[in-house]
Amino acid sequence: MLSRGAASGRALRGAARAGGQPPVRGLRASPRARSAMPSWVIDRYGRNDVLRFTRDMVFPTIHFPNEVIIKVHAASLNPIDLSMRSGYGATALNMKRDPLKLKSTDTEFPLTLGRDVSGVVMECGLSVSYFKPGDEVWAAIPPWKQGTLSEFVVASGNEVSFKPKCLSHTEAASLPYVGLTAWSAVNQVGGLNRSNCSGKRVLILGASGGVGTFAVQLVKAWGAHVTAVCSHDASTLMEKLGADDVIDYKSGNLEKQLKTLPLFDFILDNVGGSTEKWAPDLLKKWSGATYVTLVTPFLINMDKLGVADGMLQTGVTVGSKTVKHLFKGVHYRWAFFMPSGPSLDEIAELVDSGKIQPVIDQVFSFSEVPKAFLKLEGGHARGKTVIDVISKK
Repeated sequence: MLSRGAASGRALRGAARAGGQPPVRGLRASPRARSAMPSWVIDRYGRNDVLRFTRDMVFPTIHFPNEVIIKVHAASLNPIDLSMRSGYGATALNMKRDPLKLKSTDTEFPLTLGRDVSGVVMECGLSVSYFKPGDEVWAAIPPWKQGTLSEFVVASGNEVSFKPKCLSHTEAASLPYVGLTAWSAVNQVGGLNRSNCSGKRVLILGASGGVGTFAVQLVKAWGAHVTAVCSHDASTLMEKLGADDVIDYKSGNLEKQLKTLPLFDFILDNVGGSTEKWAPDLLKKWSGATYVTLVTPFLINMDKLGVADGMLQTGVTVGSKTVKHLFKGVHYRWAFFMPSGPSLDEIAELVDSGKIQPVIDQVFSFSEVPKAFLKLEGGHARGKTVIDVISKK
C-alpha cells in the first residue's frame, strides 16, 4: 500500500474534491473493447518529418500497483521534446527504460513524446488509494516513459496530483513540467521556500521561457525581490508576473548592466553558455548564496562517451566546479526536472490561490502537433505551446 496519501493529506484533499466521499481503491482491469489508440509517435530520431500520426499505438496497461491510466485532455511541448525528437539523451534514457536488458526488443520505438498532461483518471492500480476513476488530475511524465501526445497515458501515482480547480485542462497542461523543473532548481536544489525567501534578491536568466515565467512567479509569491533578464518585447510580461527589475539582454553588455545592481542571494540560469563564466560573481560572497544552472552536460556526456565514461566525466565536471566556487564563497549547483506529485500538490495550492498563473503562447489541436513542434523550434515563445488533445479539429 502506498503510504503517501495519508501522510501528505492527498487522500483527504481527494475526498474533498469528490464531494466528501473517501477515496476508493481498486483495480479496474475489465477487458477493453479496444487495444489501440491514436497517438503521435516517432520511429527514428531526426527533424520534424519523423513525427507520425497513428491510430494503432498500443493501449497503455497497468504493470505496477501504484500506476494510473489517464485520459489525456491536453498536453504541452517543452524544449526537451525537441531534443528527444533528435535523439538527445537516448543512451541514458534507454538505460533507465530497461536497466537489466530484459526486453525482447532493443528499440525504444515507436516513441511518444510530450511530458505534460492534464486529464481524467480512467483506471487505478491496487495500491492507489487517493485517486479514483473520474478524478481530474495533472502530471509531468518522466522522459524515459511513453509521453502524453496520445489519447491515454500511464503514470505512477506518485507523479500525479489533482488538477488546480481554477484552471481548464488546456491551461493546466502548460504548467507541470516547467513548474517541477523550476521547483527542483529553486526549492530542492537551491533551498528556497516560503519561510526563508522573503527579501532575498533573486536573479533569473532566461526569464521569459516556460521555466523562467514560472520561477519568477514562484519566488515572488515567497516574497523575493526578483530581477528578470529577457528581451525587451517580454518586459511587459515580466512586470505583469511580478518582476521588480527587468533587464533587456539586448540593450548592451549584460554582465556590465547586472554588475551595477546590488549582489544577489540566488541565481537561476536557464541560458548556460558564457553566462556561467561570470554570473556566479554576482552573488553575495560567504553568505550561503547559490548559483543553480539547468544547462548541464549530463545527458550529452552519456550520449558521446557511453554510460560509464559519461557518468565519470559528469562527476568530475560538477565536482571541480563546485569546489572552485566554494573557494570563492558561493555555492554552485546543477538542477534537473524531478517528477513529483507532492510538489505538484504545493504548486496547485499556489495556482488556486492566484499566486501562479499559466503563461500560454499558443494552443494547437491534436491534428496540428507537427505545427506545434515547428512553433516551438522557431524560438522566442512567450509562454507554453499547448496541445488540445480532445479537440475535434
